[in-house]
Amino acid sequence: MPKPRLSVTIITFNEENNIRHCLESVRWADEIIVVDAFSTDRTADICKEYTDRVITRKWPGHVAQKQFALEQATGDWILSLDADERLSENLADEIRKALAADDASVDGYVFPRRSYYLGRWINHGGWYPDAKLRLVRKGTACWSGVDPHDKLMTDGAVRRMKHDLLHYVYRDISHQLATVDTFSGIAAGIWHQDGKKVSRLAMLVKPLASFLITYFWKGGILDRMPGLIISVTTAYYVFVKHAKLWELQNKK
Repeated sequence: MPKPRLSVTIITFNEENNIRHCLESVRWADEIIVVDAFSTDRTADICKEYTDRVITRKWPGHVAQKQFALEQATGDWILSLDADERLSENLADEIRKALAADDASVDGYVFPRRSYYLGRWINHGGWYPDAKLRLVRKGTACWSGVDPHDKLMTDGAVRRMKHDLLHYVYRDISHQLATVDTFSGIAAGIWHQDGKKVSRLAMLVKPLASFLITYFWKGGILDRMPGLIISVTTAYYVFVKHAKLWELQNKK
Protein backbone atom coordinates (compact mmCIF):
# COMPACT_ATOMS: atom_id res chain seq x y z
CA MET A 1 0.00 0.00 0.00
CA PRO A 2 1.53 3.37 -1.00
CA LYS A 3 2.34 5.90 1.69
CA PRO A 4 -0.25 8.73 1.92
CA ARG A 5 0.87 11.99 0.29
CA LEU A 6 1.04 15.16 2.39
CA SER A 7 0.21 18.61 1.01
CA VAL A 8 1.08 21.76 2.96
CA THR A 9 -0.89 24.97 2.34
CA ILE A 10 0.28 28.43 3.42
CA ILE A 11 -1.20 31.86 2.73
CA THR A 12 1.15 34.85 2.66
CA PHE A 13 1.43 38.60 2.38
CA ASN A 14 4.76 40.33 3.03
CA GLU A 15 6.15 37.52 5.19
CA GLU A 16 9.80 37.54 4.10
CA ASN A 17 10.95 37.53 7.75
CA ASN A 18 9.01 34.36 8.59
CA ILE A 19 8.34 32.30 5.51
CA ARG A 20 11.72 30.61 5.09
CA HIS A 21 11.59 29.16 8.63
CA CYS A 22 8.06 27.93 7.97
CA LEU A 23 9.00 26.31 4.66
CA GLU A 24 12.17 24.72 6.04
CA SER A 25 10.11 22.94 8.68
CA VAL A 26 7.92 21.26 6.02
CA ARG A 27 10.29 20.87 3.08
CA TRP A 28 9.99 17.08 3.48
CA ALA A 29 6.29 17.22 2.48
CA ASP A 30 5.16 15.83 -0.89
CA GLU A 31 3.59 19.11 -1.99
CA ILE A 32 3.77 22.72 -0.79
CA ILE A 33 1.17 25.23 -1.99
CA VAL A 34 1.59 28.95 -1.24
CA VAL A 35 -1.21 31.41 -2.00
CA ASP A 36 0.30 34.88 -1.96
CA ALA A 37 -1.75 38.10 -1.91
CA PHE A 38 0.60 40.14 -4.14
CA SER A 39 3.40 40.59 -1.61
CA THR A 40 5.60 43.63 -2.23
CA ASP A 41 8.65 42.15 -0.49
CA ARG A 42 10.66 38.97 -1.25
CA THR A 43 8.03 36.54 0.06
CA ALA A 44 7.09 35.04 -3.31
CA ASP A 45 10.73 34.71 -4.42
CA ILE A 46 11.63 32.85 -1.24
CA CYS A 47 8.65 30.54 -1.65
CA LYS A 48 9.71 29.67 -5.20
CA GLU A 49 12.95 28.24 -3.78
CA TYR A 50 10.85 25.55 -2.09
CA THR A 51 7.93 24.95 -4.45
CA ASP A 52 6.72 25.65 -7.96
CA ARG A 53 3.16 25.96 -6.69
CA VAL A 54 3.11 29.65 -5.72
CA ILE A 55 -0.29 31.08 -6.63
CA THR A 56 -0.83 34.85 -6.69
CA ARG A 57 -4.37 35.81 -5.72
CA LYS A 58 -6.11 38.97 -4.59
CA TRP A 59 -6.87 39.01 -0.86
CA PRO A 60 -10.54 38.05 -0.19
CA GLY A 61 -10.21 37.64 3.60
CA HIS A 62 -8.61 35.06 5.85
CA VAL A 63 -11.32 32.40 5.62
CA ALA A 64 -11.79 32.59 1.85
CA GLN A 65 -8.04 32.62 1.12
CA LYS A 66 -7.37 29.61 3.32
CA GLN A 67 -10.31 27.72 1.83
CA PHE A 68 -8.98 28.43 -1.68
CA ALA A 69 -5.55 27.12 -0.66
CA LEU A 70 -7.14 24.00 0.84
CA GLU A 71 -8.95 23.30 -2.43
CA GLN A 72 -5.70 23.42 -4.43
CA ALA A 73 -4.10 20.57 -2.47
CA THR A 74 -3.80 17.17 -4.15
CA GLY A 75 -2.39 15.13 -1.27
CA ASP A 76 -4.23 12.52 0.79
CA TRP A 77 -3.64 14.68 3.88
CA ILE A 78 -3.45 18.47 4.09
CA LEU A 79 -1.47 20.45 6.64
CA SER A 80 -2.48 24.13 6.87
CA LEU A 81 0.04 26.55 8.34
CA ASP A 82 0.36 30.30 8.78
CA ALA A 83 3.57 31.93 7.57
CA ASP A 84 4.59 32.79 11.15
CA GLU A 85 4.24 29.17 12.26
CA ARG A 86 6.61 26.23 11.95
CA LEU A 87 6.74 22.61 13.00
CA SER A 88 8.95 21.59 15.87
CA GLU A 89 11.15 18.59 14.98
CA ASN A 90 9.18 16.44 17.40
CA LEU A 91 5.87 17.46 15.84
CA ALA A 92 7.20 16.75 12.33
CA ASP A 93 8.19 13.24 13.48
CA GLU A 94 4.79 12.76 15.09
CA ILE A 95 3.03 13.78 11.86
CA ARG A 96 5.14 11.41 9.77
CA LYS A 97 4.29 8.52 12.09
CA ALA A 98 0.57 9.35 11.93
CA LEU A 99 0.66 9.47 8.13
CA ALA A 100 2.49 6.15 7.98
CA ALA A 101 -0.16 4.55 10.21
CA ASP A 102 -3.01 6.25 8.24
CA ASP A 103 -5.71 5.26 10.72
CA ALA A 104 -8.92 5.14 8.65
CA SER A 105 -11.01 6.09 11.69
CA VAL A 106 -9.31 9.51 11.99
CA ASP A 107 -9.93 12.51 9.72
CA GLY A 108 -7.95 15.19 11.54
CA TYR A 109 -5.26 15.98 14.09
CA VAL A 110 -5.19 18.82 16.60
CA PHE A 111 -1.88 20.39 17.69
CA PRO A 112 -1.07 22.41 20.80
CA ARG A 113 0.31 25.76 19.61
CA ARG A 114 2.97 27.56 21.63
CA SER A 115 3.63 31.25 20.89
CA TYR A 116 6.92 33.11 21.24
CA TYR A 117 6.66 36.82 22.07
CA LEU A 118 8.72 39.48 23.83
CA GLY A 119 11.68 37.16 24.30
CA ARG A 120 9.92 34.15 25.82
CA TRP A 121 7.50 31.32 25.21
CA ILE A 122 4.05 32.31 26.49
CA ASN A 123 2.54 29.51 28.58
CA HIS A 124 -0.56 31.11 30.15
CA GLY A 125 -3.22 33.76 29.66
CA GLY A 126 -5.18 31.63 27.20
CA TRP A 127 -2.25 31.52 24.78
CA TYR A 128 -1.30 27.91 25.54
CA PRO A 129 -2.06 25.16 24.67
CA ASP A 130 -4.22 27.02 22.09
CA ALA A 131 -5.28 23.79 20.36
CA LYS A 132 -5.54 24.05 16.57
CA LEU A 133 -6.92 21.58 14.03
CA ARG A 134 -4.39 21.84 11.19
CA LEU A 135 -3.90 18.37 9.70
CA VAL A 136 -6.92 16.92 7.89
CA ARG A 137 -7.76 14.16 5.47
CA LYS A 138 -8.51 15.56 2.01
CA GLY A 139 -12.22 16.10 1.39
CA THR A 140 -13.26 16.02 5.03
CA ALA A 141 -12.73 19.62 6.17
CA CYS A 142 -13.30 23.27 5.34
CA TRP A 143 -12.36 26.68 6.69
CA SER A 144 -15.04 28.65 8.52
CA GLY A 145 -15.27 31.39 11.14
CA VAL A 146 -15.67 35.15 10.97
CA ASP A 147 -12.74 37.17 9.61
CA PRO A 148 -10.13 37.63 10.88
CA HIS A 149 -10.69 34.64 13.20
CA ASP A 150 -10.60 31.62 10.88
CA LYS A 151 -11.15 28.04 12.00
CA LEU A 152 -10.57 24.71 10.25
CA MET A 153 -13.55 22.41 10.77
CA THR A 154 -14.23 18.72 10.14
CA ASP A 155 -17.17 16.46 10.89
CA GLY A 156 -14.85 13.47 11.18
CA ALA A 157 -13.06 12.07 14.21
CA VAL A 158 -9.99 13.97 15.40
CA ARG A 159 -7.07 13.10 17.66
CA ARG A 160 -4.69 15.29 19.60
CA MET A 161 -0.98 15.28 18.97
CA LYS A 162 1.49 15.70 21.79
CA HIS A 163 4.13 18.06 20.42
CA ASP A 164 3.93 21.79 19.77
CA LEU A 165 3.25 23.83 16.68
CA LEU A 166 5.55 26.84 17.10
CA HIS A 167 4.11 30.31 16.55
CA TYR A 168 6.28 33.43 16.25
CA VAL A 169 3.35 35.73 16.69
CA TYR A 170 4.55 39.39 16.70
CA ARG A 171 7.90 41.03 16.00
CA ASP A 172 7.40 43.57 18.79
CA ILE A 173 4.73 45.60 20.60
CA SER A 174 4.30 47.97 17.65
CA HIS A 175 3.54 44.98 15.43
CA GLN A 176 0.99 43.70 17.94
CA LEU A 177 -0.71 47.12 18.12
CA ALA A 178 -0.80 47.36 14.32
CA THR A 179 -2.47 43.94 14.22
CA VAL A 180 -4.96 45.03 16.88
CA ASP A 181 -5.81 48.07 14.75
CA THR A 182 -6.35 45.96 11.63
CA PHE A 183 -8.28 43.12 13.25
CA SER A 184 -10.49 45.40 15.35
CA GLY A 185 -11.47 47.31 12.22
CA ILE A 186 -12.43 44.09 10.44
CA ALA A 187 -14.42 42.84 13.44
CA ALA A 188 -16.23 46.16 13.91
CA GLY A 189 -17.13 46.26 10.22
CA ILE A 190 -18.67 42.78 10.39
CA TRP A 191 -20.58 43.70 13.56
CA HIS A 192 -21.89 46.82 11.80
CA GLN A 193 -23.04 44.81 8.78
CA ASP A 194 -24.81 42.38 11.10
CA GLY A 195 -26.64 45.21 12.87
CA LYS A 196 -24.94 44.78 16.24
CA LYS A 197 -25.48 47.73 18.58
CA VAL A 198 -22.82 49.21 20.82
CA SER A 199 -23.44 50.07 24.45
CA ARG A 200 -21.47 52.20 26.87
CA LEU A 201 -21.75 49.45 29.48
CA ALA A 202 -20.17 46.88 27.15
CA MET A 203 -17.35 49.28 26.33
CA LEU A 204 -16.58 49.57 30.04
CA VAL A 205 -17.20 46.06 31.31
CA LYS A 206 -15.97 43.77 28.53
CA PRO A 207 -12.39 45.10 28.31
CA LEU A 208 -12.07 44.93 32.10
CA ALA A 209 -13.48 41.41 32.15
CA SER A 210 -11.05 40.41 29.39
CA PHE A 211 -8.09 41.69 31.42
CA LEU A 212 -9.17 39.97 34.64
CA ILE A 213 -9.79 36.66 32.87
CA THR A 214 -6.53 36.55 30.91
CA TYR A 215 -4.24 37.98 33.60
CA PHE A 216 -5.62 36.31 36.72
CA TRP A 217 -8.04 33.49 35.87
CA LYS A 218 -5.95 32.13 32.97
CA GLY A 219 -2.64 32.82 34.66
CA GLY A 220 -1.14 35.53 32.46
CA ILE A 221 0.49 36.90 35.61
CA LEU A 222 2.80 33.85 35.56
CA ASP A 223 4.32 35.02 32.27
CA ARG A 224 5.68 38.07 34.10
CA MET A 225 5.92 41.36 32.17
CA PRO A 226 5.02 39.84 28.76
CA GLY A 227 1.90 38.38 30.41
CA LEU A 228 0.87 41.81 31.67
CA ILE A 229 1.46 43.41 28.26
CA ILE A 230 -0.57 40.69 26.52
CA SER A 231 -3.49 41.00 28.94
CA VAL A 232 -3.59 44.80 28.65
CA THR A 233 -3.40 44.77 24.85
CA THR A 234 -6.07 42.07 24.68
CA ALA A 235 -8.37 44.26 26.77
CA TYR A 236 -7.48 47.20 24.52
CA TYR A 237 -8.46 45.14 21.47
CA VAL A 238 -11.87 44.42 23.01
CA PHE A 239 -12.37 48.13 23.76
CA VAL A 240 -11.29 49.30 20.30
CA LYS A 241 -13.67 46.87 18.57
CA HIS A 242 -16.59 48.46 20.39
CA ALA A 243 -15.25 51.99 19.87
CA LYS A 244 -14.91 51.44 16.13
CA LEU A 245 -18.42 50.01 15.98
CA TRP A 246 -19.69 53.17 17.70
CA GLU A 247 -17.75 55.26 15.18
CA LEU A 248 -19.33 53.40 12.25
CA GLN A 249 -22.80 53.84 13.70
CA ASN A 250 -22.33 57.56 14.19
CA LYS A 251 -20.71 58.54 10.90
CA LYS A 252 -22.65 61.22 9.12
